[in-house]
Amino acid sequence: MMMSKSSAIAGPILVTGTAGFIGFHVAEKLLTAGRPVIGLDNFNDYYDVGLKQARWTQLEGRNGFSGRRVDIADRDGLFKLCEEFEPTAIVHLAAQAGVRYGLENPGAYVDSNLVGFGNILEAARTFQAEHLVFASTSSVYGANRTMPYAEHHGASHPLSLYAATKRANELMAHSYAHLFRIPMTGLRFFTVYGPWGRPDMAPQKFTARIFAGDPIEVYNGGKLMRDFTFVEDIVEGVTRVLDHIPVPDESWNAEAPTPDGSSVAPYRVFNIGRGSPIDLMDFIATLERKIGRKANMQMLGMQPGDVEGTWCDVSALERAVGYRPSVTLDEGLEKTVAWFREYYRV
Repeated sequence: MMMSKSSAIAGPILVTGTAGFIGFHVAEKLLTAGRPVIGLDNFNDYYDVGLKQARWTQLEGRNGFSGRRVDIADRDGLFKLCEEFEPTAIVHLAAQAGVRYGLENPGAYVDSNLVGFGNILEAARTFQAEHLVFASTSSVYGANRTMPYAEHHGASHPLSLYAATKRANELMAHSYAHLFRIPMTGLRFFTVYGPWGRPDMAPQKFTARIFAGDPIEVYNGGKLMRDFTFVEDIVEGVTRVLDHIPVPDESWNAEAPTPDGSSVAPYRVFNIGRGSPIDLMDFIATLERKIGRKANMQMLGMQPGDVEGTWCDVSALERAVGYRPSVTLDEGLEKTVAWFREYYRV
């Protein structure tokens, strides 16, 4: 049963969200491998634009990188970029992220994650992309409490607008893969951390507050589990997936369809994470050791739209592309704190 074919993508690769956390690391990995990258980002102010600019500056000096400031919701701007550089594949990582922000500004999710993703799909169709790899999220599992989460589990009960738009992306992509035979792979990311991380996410927020001596907000009284995954492991998985182009699953049964994973279309969905959950209090304790300071913890209740635990089954991705995350929490936080000290000069 073959559901993908290994084929190194030749030609330039469009990476959206290149000034973002994961997009930056993916672009850097591809450039290091000698693969040309077309970078795209709109530099929105959801979090520190200076950090985004610093990531972008790191890429601008690299051979093979061409970047443009374009919003994916701007279809004309996106198509103009594609006409100029003629990408052969797309790694789509640009999005309006965050759970709580959906309560403040739901329109941002519609513009970026729905309208913008529709434009990406149209670009893939119009410019005949060999493969579209796009970011989804562990949040699509929503109210589901069956863990470890596997791709065939239900994902029809999202608990945040962010998760709902990402689930919509998966369905939109499947329809395009079916109608236009464009190979597409969705990746459900599980809590990613590491150097150049997003300051609105707990790992980076905790680090900054502990260094500053400010209290950290610990939700649900610390009774949370997360599949914390170091960014190097994530990027290794993303770049492996890029060169494994999905093909229709010949064994797929239309009379007893599996909810997700594969289908009669050239389409796949994978979990991508560490595959072993970490207790939030253990994460904080390890971070305290790496920083050399104790955290002042402010215990709070559960935040709206959040879930108590995430834990992913990554066996499907391992079988498909040989994905095997290897960076331990101790190693990952050592690198993260070292970067934080250097970048913020603390």
